[in-house]
Amino acid sequence: MKTRLIALLFSLVAGSAMADQCPDLLKFVKRKLNSQEEVNLCQAYQGKTLLIVNTASYCGFTPQFEGLEKLYADYKDQGLVVMGFPSHDFNQEDNDEAKTAELCELTYGVKFPMFEPIAVRGDDADPLYRMLARKSGTTPKWNFYKYLVNSKGDVVESYGSRTKPQDKDFIQTLEKTLAGE
Repeated sequence: MKTRLIALLFSLVAGSAMADQCPDLLKFVKRKLNSQEEVNLCQAYQGKTLLIVNTASYCGFTPQFEGLEKLYADYKDQGLVVMGFPSHDFNQEDNDEAKTAELCELTYGVKFPMFEPIAVRGDDADPLYRMLARKSGTTPKWNFYKYLVNSKGDVVESYGSRTKPQDKDFIQTLEKTLAGE
């Protein structure tokens, strides 16, 4: 009994210390797309380089899912996590999460983490996107707007929808960010 209590106390102290070190951008819990499973972003992604993208199922930029998945596959072993957040802010996302998940998984083979639909701009913007806007000085102008975040939780750069995941300048910045530069 005493050992269990000590282990529980140690776990609580360690968890509290980890939360204190966690960057503000990761101090959120988000639900996975089309699931009841929640992800503590700090526990799951602390120390990783992140590419946070607002997505949409019925947009001219929707084929970028394929490029984002390739990017994730190519760089995940170096610490990159692509995080997708469907958004209906630009009137191009399905109201049915199951349909969104089906498009991502079956049509584009998405394996990177996709989360619950959220608002990404305006008064209704999700707190994560409000923080991204504050730290970067810009809000998403359209679907597939991208924020590159370093392993310390700092926004390195933001990219408009026209910047494809395999853009040479973007890849160069990503590789420098992964290298800790």
